[in-house]
Order: sequence, then C-alpha cells, then structure tokens
Amino acid sequence: MSSRRHFLQRAALSGAGLLLAPLAGLHSCAPGTGRSHIRGSLHGANHATGHLLRDSARLPAPTRTQTVDVLIVGGGIAGLAARRELQRQGLRPEQVLLVELDEAPGGNSRAGRNASAAYPWGAHYLPVPDPRNHALLGFLQEASVITGTHPASGLPIYNEYHLCHDPEERLYLRGQWQNGLVPELGVPAEEKQQITRFFQLIEELRKAVGQDGRDAFRIPVQECSQDPQFQRLDEQPFDAYLDAQGFSSPHLRWYLNYSCQDDYGATTAQVSAWAGLHYFAARKGRAHNATAADVLTWPEGNGFLAEQLRRQATSPILPNTVAYALHDTAEGLAVDCYDVVQHRSTRVQARRVIIATPLFITERLLTTLPAAAHRALPCHRAPWVVVNLTVTELPQGPGQPLSWDNVLYGTASVGYVSARHQELRQPGAELLVLTWYLPLPAADPIAARRQAYQTSYDEWVRRALTELETAHPGLTPLVQRADVWVWGHGMVAPTPGFVWGVARPAAAQPWQHKLFFAHTDLSGMSIFEEGFYQGLRAAGEVLAAS
Repeated sequence: MSSRRHFLQRAALSGAGLLLAPLAGLHSCAPGTGRSHIRGSLHGANHATGHLLRDSARLPAPTRTQTVDVLIVGGGIAGLAARRELQRQGLRPEQVLLVELDEAPGGNSRAGRNASAAYPWGAHYLPVPDPRNHALLGFLQEASVITGTHPASGLPIYNEYHLCHDPEERLYLRGQWQNGLVPELGVPAEEKQQITRFFQLIEELRKAVGQDGRDAFRIPVQECSQDPQFQRLDEQPFDAYLDAQGFSSPHLRWYLNYSCQDDYGATTAQVSAWAGLHYFAARKGRAHNATAADVLTWPEGNGFLAEQLRRQATSPILPNTVAYALHDTAEGLAVDCYDVVQHRSTRVQARRVIIATPLFITERLLTTLPAAAHRALPCHRAPWVVVNLTVTELPQGPGQPLSWDNVLYGTASVGYVSARHQELRQPGAELLVLTWYLPLPAADPIAARRQAYQTSYDEWVRRALTELETAHPGLTPLVQRADVWVWGHGMVAPTPGFVWGVARPAAAQPWQHKLFFAHTDLSGMSIFEEGFYQGLRAAGEVLAAS
C-alpha cells in the first residue's frame, strides 16, 4: 500500500495545481539571515492590470474596430482547447481571435525556465487518461505523447519519455524516506487495517455504476452518474463522511488531507465527500504500456500541454490584452479590449464570444450586459505559493533516493517535484531545480489572499527552506536561486454542494446563442482534463449555434 498510484495499478490489473505578471522584480534574501547569497524573482498577481476590470470606465475608448466570427476571452487550458477545436471543426484561422490578459497563455499551467532547466509554475502532471476519453487521447496523439495503438488490445501506446520515470514518489516519515506516499513506516497495525479498508472502499466505488448506467466516478465530471445515492455524497464534508465510516487513523487522515490539498487546494474539512472520493475512484486510465497508476509529466510540467494546445491551432492570440466590456449588438457581441503595452483600446465585433476566464473575472466582464446574461456561481478559491529552488546539490537522508514527487509528512506544503527528473540524462553534478508547492487553505480565502500578497519574497524563501531543511539538513547554502510565484486566486475547490448543486450547470448555459462559457470553475475541479473538456464543450455549443 505504498501509494495511490500503486493501488490503482493493482485495481487496473485486477480487471479492470487574476492575471499574473512574469516578473515583479529581482530579489535577494535579507543580509544576516544565512540566505543573503540567494538571488531570484517574485512573481504574482499583476494588480495594476487585473484591477483595470474594477474601474474600466477609466480606460480609453476604442479607437479602432476588428471583426471576427468567434472571440475567445482567456488563454488558459479551456480557452486554448476551444481555439484548437474550432479550427479542427473547420473555422479558418482568421475567423477566431483569442485575447489573453497575461503576456503568454497557459493559465495555471504556465511554466518558467532558467539557465539550468525548465520548471512548472503550477500544474505539473497528467494521470494516464481513461481510454474512453477519445478527444483527449486524440490531442495527446497529435502531441506525440501517444505514439500508436496496440493492434491486439486496441489500447494506446505512450511515448516512454512522457511517462514518469522511476523512482516516482517518496514520503519523508520518521526521519527517513519511504517509497510511495501512503504512510507505512512505523504505522501501527490497526491503522494499516483502516488504510486497507479505505482502499477496498475505493475499489468498490471505482467499479460502481449508477441506475442511469454511468460510472459513479469518472473524468470529466459531466460523465459521472447522476444517481442520487452518489450525488448525496456531495452534500457533506469529506471529514464528516470519514468520521461516519470510522476512518480515524491519523496517518490515513493526513494522507487524505494531503491528497485534497494537492488536487483542490483545500482540506478534507473544506471539500465534499463526493470530491474526496472522486480523487481516487475516478482514475481509470489504461494503456498498452501504462495503467491508471502512471502519470505523464515533463520538466516544465503542464506547460508542455499548454504549449501543445497553442501549437495545434494557428488563429491569432493577443497577449497583454484585457477584455473589459461586452455590448449586445444586432450582429452578436462587441467586446472592448485594452492593450496594456500599446495603451489603446480596440472594439472586437464577434458573432459569438467564449468567456474562458475564472468566474470572479467573468462576473466583472458581464456587468454591461442584461441581468439574464450574468452567471452567479460563488467559488472557494484558495491561494497557492510555488517556489522554484535552483540548487547545486541536494543533501540526502536515509531511504528512498530522490524521486519525481517528494513529500514531507506533517508539513504545511504538499512537497516538491524534481523538475529535471524527466531528463534522459540525469543531472549528476549539474544543478537541480526543486519545485515546492504550498497551498494556503484558509477558511477565509480573501484574508489569506491579502496576506499572501503582503508577504515578502524573503519570507516565502524562508518558509520553503525551513521546511526542506528538516529532510535535507545543510540545503540552504547550496541554493543559488529561489523564484517565487504567488497564485492569489489559486484554483476552485469542490466544496459541499458545489459539484452537484443547481448553480454549476446553470452558470455554464449559453446566453442568446451569442455568449458561451468555458472554465474549470464550471467543473468544480481545476485539473487539465476538465479544462480541456470545458473548452471542447463550449466550442461545440458555438458551432451548433452557427
């Protein structure tokens, strides 16, 4: 029972991570702290640009116009997927325009690079997909992640470079590194029995089918069963469900809390029982050379996937462009867009518009339209902090060697990934890049976001190194760079009642066959598969309305 992925592998064999600025300035740690030799950069919310939406009346009036068939607002995974799908379905490149608030598309799948390596700024892996997700598999094949189909089994064959290399994951527990992330070293026998019982429950749920003939848990969410016996799980917190089921093991509860923070940025007390179980029971990937236990990853994390989506279509993308007002017209919608570099506004007249932004931005974009166009869907969005550390070497403790995913038991973070793990030639004496993830799952996300913005570069570096020094004593002098990114709005959390409540599907409904919506907020889960699905869904609705 060494990891969730090992469990899934056994199950398969048995039958079956606001506009963000690229650089807020170069920094070094404070003198006298023992970290003054560290250089780096602090990235985060671009308040000056993002807050333009709060007072858009101050922006200059449009001085030019542009006409397109479809305008996409937002260049995250959903927006990029919609752009790609529209071109695949026959729209010419000049008929589609995507405007992106940031200087590059990608959303929370953005990536960075320094002299040593590429590294993720956010989402960093994709579990091997369910083979029934044909659209996603088609994209991966076009990206050469899938190299073919096995003639006997009909299952996809994955490029071995993209499958996570061994060793995959380890947990620092009781002073040493164990293989896998489910606590095992020193765990009492009665707790191990609970852990076994939990994964037996997951196996049952993984195979469960509702009265509507659908899987109880599946990805994308929209493919899941709507049988009330499963939907009722969405009404209670995961913590309450675990209590009722007698899962009291501290080691199990830590692991489940870690898992929820890793995928949702929220704790087991904050997410619904349905979402907590979905994290485990919905993974049903199969391939000729991989199982649901395997993941796909890259040095730049899901920045690789975002770049592949961008490349697989040729319609123009306008970065550094803020869409700030929508106007209903006889021809469709007119959208005023401000270029923050050229300091000028353009009115884009479009027959159809896809809003692929987080809902807190969408709300501001729709204020100039009739009330019927508004989409109210309150979301819990916790802040995140990501610190990329460039180190000359990594002091190792006893046990499992450096792995792709490295987690410390009982700490505030969800651990770090080794960004260079996928390189065909292992780093050796070369520099390593460690990407450390810290969710901030406070009960009041607004206060947590404000505090995150006010926290200094030096403090974030101190927090990261203080934690990592517990497993890697002597690490701090070996750090050359520390690059920090604060995700103020993080990602949506599937709180109780969110996924199967009435507000979520209502918020995804098009308006007047002119306005369409696509974002992982509309799924309740900020994972690549859901962003991809939302983009394809919105593109399909646009084409059906044409």
